[in-house]
Parts: sequence; structure tokens; C-alpha cells
Amino acid sequence: MPDSAVTGDFRASFRAESFIPGEPGYDQARAVWNGDIDRRPELIVRPGDATQTADAVNFAREAGLEVTVRGGGHSFAGHAVCDGGMMIDLSAMKQVQVDRPARRARCGGGTTWAELDAASQEHGLAVPGGFISHTGVAGLTLGGGIGWLTPRAGLSCDNLVGAEVVSAEGRIVVASDESNPELFWALRGGGGNFGIVTAFEFALHEVAPTVHLGLFFWDADHAADGLRFSRDLIPHLPEAAGVLVAGLSAPSAPFVPERYQGLPGIALVIIGWDGPEEQARTLEPVLASAPETQWQLITPMPYVHLQRMFDDSAQWGILAYEKALYLDELTDEAIDVFAYYLPRKASPLSFVPVFSMRGAFSRVGDEDTAFGGRRDAKWVFNISAACPTPDLLEHDRSWVREFWDALRPHASGPGTYLNFLSETDEDRVRSSYGDRKYERLSRIKAEWDPENLFRHNANIRPTKPVGAPRTDL
Repeated sequence: MPDSAVTGDFRASFRAESFIPGEPGYDQARAVWNGDIDRRPELIVRPGDATQTADAVNFAREAGLEVTVRGGGHSFAGHAVCDGGMMIDLSAMKQVQVDRPARRARCGGGTTWAELDAASQEHGLAVPGGFISHTGVAGLTLGGGIGWLTPRAGLSCDNLVGAEVVSAEGRIVVASDESNPELFWALRGGGGNFGIVTAFEFALHEVAPTVHLGLFFWDADHAADGLRFSRDLIPHLPEAAGVLVAGLSAPSAPFVPERYQGLPGIALVIIGWDGPEEQARTLEPVLASAPETQWQLITPMPYVHLQRMFDDSAQWGILAYEKALYLDELTDEAIDVFAYYLPRKASPLSFVPVFSMRGAFSRVGDEDTAFGGRRDAKWVFNISAACPTPDLLEHDRSWVREFWDALRPHASGPGTYLNFLSETDEDRVRSSYGDRKYERLSRIKAEWDPENLFRHNANIRPTKPVGAPRTDL
């Protein structure tokens, strides 16, 4: 820990905001989305560009401070903040530039998906990006990035075409297919292990400002029927259709009959991109043969509103915990587990999204990016507690763990989607990447961050020479 005089000298020379404990703004600056995370850094800095970020990295490394990086601050695990170290907060870097003819967008490392979506949609364009709009672009992309557009255009990381990176040595480099290609490969799914990404460049896709939603809801008593129907229907939907199966509590909204508001059930959500006529044809088999729903909603909506549809279930400061796994098949036995545990959650905000991994996602080779999951996995199953009070979190954290344990016999392996990991350990991280990919990432880590400065994440330990002492603890 540097003494206060050394820290004071750095802050005096640092040409951007900074905070230490006890100062106005410190508590607000250290707060992250998950209200269950309460950590106190020794120093918080808020650089405005890559050069200032490099200055912060150099000071932290030389002073022996642990480093965390805050993009959107949205992870369940709270990796953005630690006790006693330095938080490098990128929230001042939110610039977004869109090149409509090239269908490219460049954004700062502190940008949220709401901000990137708004700028891109001004030009009728978008990049796959999450289901909660105040999620940070950085963390989601570096870990993969599942969104409504994934069947049509892949993961967020599949659409990354370049990045500006501050290394552990304080160098500012560009990563792309042409420049530092191994680093670029590692950034697309390897998380924040290799440097601080201060700018992202994405390929964009044509997405009309208005999309078309079909939402069908079965209450808990009919959940198994709704799940089996959804499982059997999804392979026959248009490949590019956005699809989500979710266990949730019905919102208190005008389109939900009052007697069902707040009750848990299963929602099948289908998003069409190509106009109301095409969506009507897509929904024909649902309307013709689905088990009777308790309510449904078929409506056009702005794409930017679709991206915010679940924001109310993930409000800033909510107390949260999650676990996830991959399923090759949504078997009848797995569905029975789902239907049993769904009504046993205590918080109406706790949420079980199940993502059908299809289309463009599965056309990317396993080795083409560092994404920590098999491209032939059919389902990503997430169980998330989101609770307004500690007592509800205590109950629903146990519910998540019991639910997850009951599903494990049906999982496709020990790995998980690393963006959905509240608790990380080396074995779980390695199993999610697989030995071959993990070892490649470890070699890249040894080149770019041999001392494991960037370790507050789903950590990949750098390869060490035989007999070398460990410095990554």
C-alpha cells in the first residue's frame, strides 16, 4: 500500500477525477450494480482516455496496488471493485461514433448498451448486446455477449473488429486481425485478463427501428406444458428469430390480467425482424397449437425498448446472485426440475432466462474466438436471484444453488457461460474454456500480463516457466 504522500503526488499530477475514502463522491463512485457488493478501494480513478488509463496502470503496478476495472459495473460477481486496491473506472469514456457506410461503431470502454444502441439505431443499425440496457459494453463483450440478435448475428464478441488496449506495462496498443492478432483472439471471450480495453470497434447489422414481439405466458401450474411446447417449437422457427424462454413473475402491467400479476410462470418470447406479415407467419404455429396460455402479448415495439424490456427486473442496487450451465437438450427431466423449482423463488424479481443457442452463434468455430463455451451447445440455462432485501436474497441464493444442483445431472459438462458466474475458481474457469483453449489463453496472458495484474475477473493464470515462483496470488 503506498503512503498517502505518494498517492497525493499521483493525484496531483493525474489530469482526471479521483477519489479516496472519506471524500465527497467516493461512496457513489465505488458502488456497482449488485447491491450485495460492498467493497472499499484505496483509490478510485476515472480516466478520460487511454493515456490517462496507462498513467493509472503504471502507478498501480509500481505502488503494488491491486487493480480492478469498471466498465459498466454490472457483473453479479462485482469484479469491478476490491477492498484496498485501485479501481480504474472507465465511465467517463462513453463516446460513440457510427460510420453508417462502413457499418461500424466505435465506443469508449465505459459505454453502456443503451448508449450504443441509441447511437446505432439512429442509422437503422445494431450489434448483438445483452438483455439489460444498463449493462456495460466492455464486460459483456469480453466474456461473449448473448442478446436478442445472437441467432441472426452471433455474440457481441463475434462482432468485435478492433480494440484499443492498455496493457499491464502501460502500453497503448491496437488489437485486430491485422495487429496483435493473438491478443485480439483472446479478447473475444477471454474476459478482462489481458489489458484494459479503452475503445471497442464493432461490425453493425441492419436492424429496423421497429421490431415485432410475441410473448406467451403459462402460469406455474402449466409451466411444464409451456416448456415442452417451447422446446419442440423453437427448432422450427426462422433461424434468425430472437427467442427467449424465461421463468419469471408476471409484471404489473396493463397487458397482464390483474389476477396473474406477480405470479410466477413461463414466458416464451419470439422476436421478428422483418415486418408484421412475417411475424404473423412465424407465430401461426404458436397460436394454432400451443397449450392454452394465461395471457399473451403480440405487438410492434422500438428495438431500443426491446433492449430495455427486462430493466425493471435488474434495477441498479438490487441484491443479486446467479449460477448457470449448458444443456445439450432441454429434456423432459430437466423441464420437470425447472417446473418444480420455479414457484419456489421468494423474490418476484428473481429470473430464470434460458437461451436457445442457434443460427449465427453455432456457425462460428469453437477455436475462432476465445469464447468459453462449445458452439454446438443448444441451451444456456441461467438461474438468477434478484432481491430488494437481504432476507429475500438469503432465501433465493439458496434457491439458486439447489435449483442448479438439481439441474447438474442434465448439464452437458462442468463448464458454464462465464458472464453468468458469481463465484469463480480456477477449475471452473478452466473447464469452461477446455484445456486446449485455456492453455492458449494462459500463454497469451503470460505475454501481456505475466504478473497477473488484471486478476479480478474469471481469472486465467499466466503460464510460468518450470520452477518459477508464483506471483499471481
